[in-house]
Amino acid sequence: MMQSMNAIELTDIRKLYRTGDEDTAALDGVDLAVKKGEFVAIMGPSGSGKSTLMHIIGLLDRPTSGLYKLDGQDVSTISKRKQAEIRNQKIGFVFQQFNLLPRTSVLENVLLPTIYGKVKDPQRRAKQLIERVGLADRLSNKSNQLSGGQVQRVAIARALVMDPAIILADEPTGNLDTKRSEEIMKLFRDINKAGATVVLITHEPDVAAYADRIIYIRDGVVQEKAK
Repeated sequence: MMQSMNAIELTDIRKLYRTGDEDTAALDGVDLAVKKGEFVAIMGPSGSGKSTLMHIIGLLDRPTSGLYKLDGQDVSTISKRKQAEIRNQKIGFVFQQFNLLPRTSVLENVLLPTIYGKVKDPQRRAKQLIERVGLADRLSNKSNQLSGGQVQRVAIARALVMDPAIILADEPTGNLDTKRSEEIMKLFRDINKAGATVVLITHEPDVAAYADRIIYIRDGVVQEKAK
């Protein structure tokens, strides 16, 4: 069987939310393909469906209807347990709020995903990644002793520890100043050059400019794709 060139393939994806007697479409027939090794930014106004789209791509939520293929495998209707397995093996997440454990060391935070999945020599891999993001001298620091930029670097190292094929980042520079934002985006660019597929949500044009392609979404519909 021929391997799919697409890491992510969405066909006619709809997501409806019930409020009272009405259905509201957060996503209204989204078609989207992201090639393996591509760096894509998703932009759109608040409430456009960006985060819903990211949650569906990340297997954190299910579409109401439509087809979702991840690495050529239909994951639209698989069990929650199977979704969790695939998520742990194939997808790394970076969130705006970092989601680190505050009174836990940098090393322990990066090691967290390895509790749920197997990785060869996790301690060594975690230390290599912490060094890669420029925090080798902060291994034993608690995350609440770090600056915002440093915390985001820890979150990126944690997202990479399982060696995922896909990195999903939701407003990863939203809480950072310009200098720290540039550092983080260069890091994402390096991760992408090393072979990972990167999908990033942002409302900042200068952040989106790091991507190979920018996708605009409004009212749950992909409007245009451009650079």
